[in-house]
Amino acid sequence: MPSGGRHVTMLTEGTYPHVHGGVSTWCDQLVRGMPEVDFNIVALTGTGREPVTWELPPNVYRHWAFPLWGPVPGRRWPLRGRERRRLIEVYERFLLSVLDPSAGCDFGEGLDELAEFARAGRLSAAMRSESVLRTLTCIWTMPHLEISASQPTVHDALTATDLLEHALRPLAARIPDDSIAHAVSAGLATLPALAAQRFEGVPFLLTEHGIYLRERYLGYRVAAQRAPVKALMLGFYRELNSLGYRRADLITPCNQYNRRWEERGGAPSGRIRTVYNGVDPHAFPQAGPEPDVPTISWAGRIDPIKDLETLIRAYAIVRAELPAVRLRLFGGVPAGGEAYRTVLEKLAADLGVMDGIAWEGRVSDVARAYASGSVVLLSSISEGFPFSLIEAMSCGRATVSTDVGGVREAVGDTGLVVPPREPAVMAEATLGLLRDEARRAELGRLARQRVIDRFTLRRSVDGFRRIYRELAGLPEHPDSRVVTGALSDPWQQGHTAERALG
Repeated sequence: MPSGGRHVTMLTEGTYPHVHGGVSTWCDQLVRGMPEVDFNIVALTGTGREPVTWELPPNVYRHWAFPLWGPVPGRRWPLRGRERRRLIEVYERFLLSVLDPSAGCDFGEGLDELAEFARAGRLSAAMRSESVLRTLTCIWTMPHLEISASQPTVHDALTATDLLEHALRPLAARIPDDSIAHAVSAGLATLPALAAQRFEGVPFLLTEHGIYLRERYLGYRVAAQRAPVKALMLGFYRELNSLGYRRADLITPCNQYNRRWEERGGAPSGRIRTVYNGVDPHAFPQAGPEPDVPTISWAGRIDPIKDLETLIRAYAIVRAELPAVRLRLFGGVPAGGEAYRTVLEKLAADLGVMDGIAWEGRVSDVARAYASGSVVLLSSISEGFPFSLIEAMSCGRATVSTDVGGVREAVGDTGLVVPPREPAVMAEATLGLLRDEARRAELGRLARQRVIDRFTLRRSVDGFRRIYRELAGLPEHPDSRVVTGALSDPWQQGHTAERALG
């Protein structure tokens, strides 16, 4: 347990410590970078049975996998009488706040009232009742709402209610009232923080990597649900996103691109502080000589948001010009992602380039993945401030990346940036670099220097150490050269120790 005073509850969704990837890497860096801080990890997962894939350091005093799916949690007996009527009234106002702006209902107030039911263990079971289903159906059929023209069905109402019930489950996740609630994404991870802030006055810190709401819109474009279901769920995520922005005590985007989204979403500019992701240049050293065969390398998670179809199509165009070029893909397939890997393999076979692609899987020495390429590519359709990019830059490799999120901020003038989902443009940029050894070398040199100057791990962790102290009500640590062993404040000890290690 914590030794006293404020500590940190880190709230994650589908990432650390159950999944590898950029956000998980960032979480692990933060936890390990501050051994003097006690961390409680509340991880929103699918079933709660997902294995822990990261070795948790000693300062993680508790880890709780909170399942979004599985059996209905809480008390099973139905609400009755006055309690039932109150829930229906609250739920009706909550739905109107999402679906009908003209109704004048406040989303935040509705969410707070639903949180009371969730914390009492009554919400999930109650949302399975016929009266709750009927409430949604009645609102959907109001003539002045566009949704009514889509003729919502009972099946739509069942689907939407089920999705919403699962999405609201994190309201029941209680966190210590003497902690700082640090949600490392917007959306569902903010629900326990919003409730703890409302009921116990817990400070709420929000860090956003990819833009959560934008990624929900991208995901629902290809979702199987009908329009009424999508309208409800996207409306819910939109209102939740905006509420998180407005209520957070401090928002720490990892780039200026995210900051602009957050300001448009209602975040007060005075409560936003950009803290860039960082890497350790010693862990990602200068890569050295390029491979003998011209090679494109990529590292990441085999996931649709990484848009590896564009990467493979670009590779096919490059290979038509330079038949010797090879593509090496380093990265694991997340649980449930096997179908996407099959899609990619079929695409490569259809394009006749399967024999030039090496599927390397996840590797422990990621620096070797970047070193194995002449050029490193990133083809994502959504990113925050991607680790794979600044890691490759630290290794001194020239990069071609899609213009999403904070990519342009990371690269500056040390790499090439192209529009997303345009394989021909990506191929042209890649060919230009593969044909110009001197330019590759110069861009690689500049890229590594940019990381050293701006995006080191020490700079990033120090930024959050100061923020934690601020939210905990502790005075800012003076920049002194006091010997670590002479310090009585554990937060101060870690700060000075890290500076000494440099």
